Amino acid sequence: MMAVLAWVAVGDVQAQTMTQAERRARVDSVLAARYYRTPYDTNYVVRPEGKLTLKVRINQTGNAFHAKGTVNGIYSKADLSTSHKTTFALVGIYRGIGVGIAVNPAKWKGIYKDYEFNLNYYSNRISLDFSYQRSESLAGDIYRDDNLQRLESGDISLKVANFAGYYTFNHRRFSFPAAFTQSYIQLRSAGSWLAGISYQGGSIKTNSGLKERNPNAPEVSINIGHIGIGGGYGYNWILGKKWLLHFSMLPTVVVYNRNKFTLNAERKEAQRMRFNMLFNERVAIVHNFSPRSFFGATLVMNNSVFDDNVVVVNQNKWRARAFFGLRL
Repeated sequence: MMAVLAWVAVGDVQAQTMTQAERRARVDSVLAARYYRTPYDTNYVVRPEGKLTLKVRINQTGNAFHAKGTVNGIYSKADLSTSHKTTFALVGIYRGIGVGIAVNPAKWKGIYKDYEFNLNYYSNRISLDFSYQRSESLAGDIYRDDNLQRLESGDISLKVANFAGYYTFNHRRFSFPAAFTQSYIQLRSAGSWLAGISYQGGSIKTNSGLKERNPNAPEVSINIGHIGIGGGYGYNWILGKKWLLHFSMLPTVVVYNRNKFTLNAERKEAQRMRFNMLFNERVAIVHNFSPRSFFGATLVMNNSVFDDNVVVVNQNKWRARAFFGLRL
């Protein structure tokens, strides 16, 4: 009787184990079917070898603002920039689904106290970039006519969001992911026209501690809000079958802005409808040592160019990245 029960128990364990194995195989089969489906021209774009990709990345970001305007007959100008943020990341991608962990040594040491969140999505048809930054490290100079006021880290608070969305028309032959996530490999040179939308919005305000440290310091508030719609072009250039050079630009025309410059409670607003531009630029270089290993670097920039008789606020944000990866 005991032998029969033991045999039944072993049979149940084996059946359960087989069921788990079958579930894993089914999930892997679904992911593989999704990963290898080919809505693209395989003469130009292919999926790389291997199920799993491991990458080591070094990232650095920075942000600068330039504002000017005339309030109560006094011409004022501000040139401000944040501390550079440097992180090291380890990323694992299985069948196109990835997770990663990033560390910032300066934050561990208490040197860097800003917060920044980045979300990027790249497919052959649609690409999205979103970032949010909260900073106390913004510093620089404010000019009031001929008077210079130096603002140090901690004097100003910054909150700003940036968004850019792209649609790639020649998505069957031109691949953004080949340059920025390496989830595809570009075999032949190809380019595409792009359509997109951009947004920049946020605020910069002097903190109360500035007045305590310097009673004569100005109280400054800068509000930013731009929405742009436009089109551009991107190109993947293949050199020697192992090098990829990427260049793309998406200029957008601002269809709405809410720029405001407040100095000591006196506020000036930019004209809501005026010809101004937002630019989104990208550069990348990728070298494939073999189908299983690669390295490269990318640069993504968001810039605003404004010309207004009352208030001008320009932002120049950038993110540089270097990486090395293995496909297993």
